[in-house]
Amino acid sequence: MNKRRAQSQVLMGGLFLLLFLYLFNSPTIDQYIASVKGQPVVAPIQQAEWIEKLEELKSKHDLKPIDARIDPVWKAIPGYDGLKLDIEASIENLGKRGKWDDEAVVFEEVKPTVVLSDLKPSPIYRGNAEKPIISFMINVAWGNEHLPSILETLDRYKVKSTFFLDGSWVNKYPDEARKIKEAGHEIGSHAYSHPKMADISLNRIRLEITKTNEVLQKELGVKPTLFAPPSGSFDDRTVQMAAQEGMYTILWTLDTIDWRKPAPSVILDRINPQLANGSLILMHPTKESAIALPKMIEAAKAKKLKVGTVSELLSSKRIYTIE
Repeated sequence: MNKRRAQSQVLMGGLFLLLFLYLFNSPTIDQYIASVKGQPVVAPIQQAEWIEKLEELKSKHDLKPIDARIDPVWKAIPGYDGLKLDIEASIENLGKRGKWDDEAVVFEEVKPTVVLSDLKPSPIYRGNAEKPIISFMINVAWGNEHLPSILETLDRYKVKSTFFLDGSWVNKYPDEARKIKEAGHEIGSHAYSHPKMADISLNRIRLEITKTNEVLQKELGVKPTLFAPPSGSFDDRTVQMAAQEGMYTILWTLDTIDWRKPAPSVILDRINPQLANGSLILMHPTKESAIALPKMIEAAKAKKLKVGTVSELLSSKRIYTIE
């Protein structure tokens, strides 16, 4: 008798457990709990519609990452992050809103398998062709007169650039160098005394790079990671030595040739039609480039290209919105 009673109690306990699990997991209970917590109540059919829409978006907008590589012409090319729609996180966000909202859709970036730092030391002439960003690389070894105008233009358009500073110039004009740094621009190295790097000894190459780095650290508190060889003169020794100091060797995609003092209109005709994803534009603090700069920035934005620093251009991080 006691055995039958025990079996009956076990059976009843099992039934109660099944009933409890059913009720606890039922949509009605979920909705009740959500309402008590003050959260929007989401019907199962609505959630199913969201999942279907998210799956459709995923099929259209998931993008594979692009690996960094060595191009036979352009040399080192940075990678570019892929995109993956996170359905679970998106459903959670949508549930909190209680309705469809594009801003609730969650994408996560997928890093490339090969990034720029994985490549052998090589010069860099441009960014990834899929990334809608350009950068003005402003080499400063002489001429302070037009720096204020260039800084004012960059501030007015709310863009940041990379200034490659000559070490001896920084020693001579530390206050001018600090103004560039304090304006939020990136600082790179342009060697110490503007030599042709391909024509000097290995010891001199090392000295030109390390001495400038010491000056930039002392005067600006900056340890540069970018090196622009003066006059674009370099060889493999230069690239290797810069790499030993933790620096990428940066050249250019487009050249204003402003040192020849062409009319600003000539600079615009030379640069604007060629602006494209990943362009590095070489310029100096000349009157002609200072005048042309606003129109170059406007041309980039008209093409929906972000204007950013060289490090932003080299990064694999995606560009989403161009204002």
